[in-house]
This record gives sequence, C-alpha cells and structure tokens, in this order.
Amino acid sequence: MSDDLKVPGFKASELISRVSETFSGLSDTDKAAQIKKVNGVFQLQVTNEAKEVANWTIDLKKTGTVYKGEAKPKADVTIILSDDTLTDLASGKLNGQKAFMTGKLKTKGNMMLATKLDGVLKVQPKAKL
Repeated sequence: MSDDLKVPGFKASELISRVSETFSGLSDTDKAAQIKKVNGVFQLQVTNEAKEVANWTIDLKKTGTVYKGEAKPKADVTIILSDDTLTDLASGKLNGQKAFMTGKLKTKGNMMLATKLDGVLKVQPKAKL
C-alpha cells in the first residue's frame, strides 16, 4: 500500500509512507479518536531540490487515510513547503510555528488546522504512550 505513496526524488515519500502505515495499524477506536481530534483534510504540496512538486493528502475528517495526489473533494488546508522542511518538521528539528514565521511553510485555507500537522505527523498507537 505504501509503495504507491512514494514519489522518486522526494525524501518525504518515506515519511508519508510511515504516517500511512501508522494510520493503517491503528485500531478502529484509535482511528476514530484521531479523526474526531483533528477533523480535517490536509493537502501537502511539497517541492524538492529539483523544483518538482508532489502532493499528498491526509484525510482525518472521514477515512483516516493517506493518499498521493490532490485532495478530493477539497482540502481544509493546503500546506506548501519544501521536502527538507517537511522532513525537519517530522523529525522534530523544526517547529511548525517557526517554519511558518520564517516563510518555510505557507498555508491556504484553515490556518488553525495547519497547527495540528505536528501532531498528525507524530501519531502513534496508544500502546506507545
């Protein structure tokens, strides 16, 4: 499943695959709790060093799934950032608020929902808490 999320030339592909696998591994109860907590659709518009653009969608409004491509129907928030910025956010090297303030991350749509991206990238099954 996660192989169809990979886009050659993007480090974020690995990260997106891990997020997808984590969501797939959640129990129905945990997935429902995540959907209730986040209640939004994120579209990640990522640009790599070669200036190529890839889009991934994280649906935490209805299905609790991750897929490659633009959000269908429409994302609640589109987050525009570089491949490096996304991997730094996920690893904790960079704070989302700092990335936004320095122009490394831009948003279209519900900016308050964008603040939940850090938590979405770090979702783990309850057993690990």
